[in-house]
Amino acid sequence: MTQAGERGAARRTRPEPLGPDSLTWRIFGDWRGLLIALWAGSMQNMHPGLGAGVEQHSQFFRERWERLFRSLYPIGGVVYDGPRAHRTALEVRGYHDTIKGVDARGRRYHALDPDTYYWAHATFFVSTIRIGEHFMGGLTEAQRRQLFDEHVRWYRMYDMSMRPVPRTWEDFQRYWQRMCTEVLEDNKATRDVLDIREIAKPPALRWLPDPLWRLLRVPVAKGFVWLTVGMYDQPVRDLLGFRWTRRDERLHRLAGRAINAAFTLVPFERRYHPRARAGWRRALGKDPVDTPPVETPARNLPPLDERDSPTHYAPDVRE
Repeated sequence: MTQAGERGAARRTRPEPLGPDSLTWRIFGDWRGLLIALWAGSMQNMHPGLGAGVEQHSQFFRERWERLFRSLYPIGGVVYDGPRAHRTALEVRGYHDTIKGVDARGRRYHALDPDTYYWAHATFFVSTIRIGEHFMGGLTEAQRRQLFDEHVRWYRMYDMSMRPVPRTWEDFQRYWQRMCTEVLEDNKATRDVLDIREIAKPPALRWLPDPLWRLLRVPVAKGFVWLTVGMYDQPVRDLLGFRWTRRDERLHRLAGRAINAAFTLVPFERRYHPRARAGWRRALGKDPVDTPPVETPARNLPPLDERDSPTHYAPDVRE
């Protein structure tokens, strides 16, 4: 069969979702993934096409926390929704249909360009590696290879072209190195993601007085950016102008070990985002297999004037 024929056959075969036997299930929906949010957002936005789409179409900076927590539901659903995961993936892909245009340098872009869309997925895959390496006690080389194989299955859920997907773990490492050294750019969308000096209070800290948050958010912002810089590849640090010392590296490892130790005290289900937790409960027989997916609560919905936008996940939930 020709390569084109193989791709056509793959499209006609319903993709097989990941399940609780996968390492991706163990890692991706863990709350420790929030510690990598700045890394993932900045790595995605450094891609020229993706960064241009964010600059010209996204309202992310109008509602940082809401957008972050809202997005975790459908993105997590592609991993944890079981038989419904394919449908969830097609919904996620659909939010990108209208995101296209011409960037400031005259380059055309579209969020569904296969290379652009795969880059976003590649950052999610590498997120699982970074979370496992930095905040879960480390990964073996065999586990990295397993995560690579799983990320291919995961990506098939979107019914996108498989052309950009590297064939082997070694090919992916070369792909990632080339992206970091030859393709990624220092742009406004990336700098905006990393600038959290005036970020609003996280939802979990609503009880904290505003004046106290204004004092705390400066060191908190510096700490999160430092944590993020520690997870960049050196070419990305160089691109963005960040300095990283051996002392920083030692402190970063200690911080990761402390976070991992703290999470050993958290009950298993409570380590996971609600969409992931629901997947685990169905898989473990604690909830019926036909239990509907958990949707974002109303507090995370887009602003009223944005809810009809085709680019938004905005389920019909009560205020």
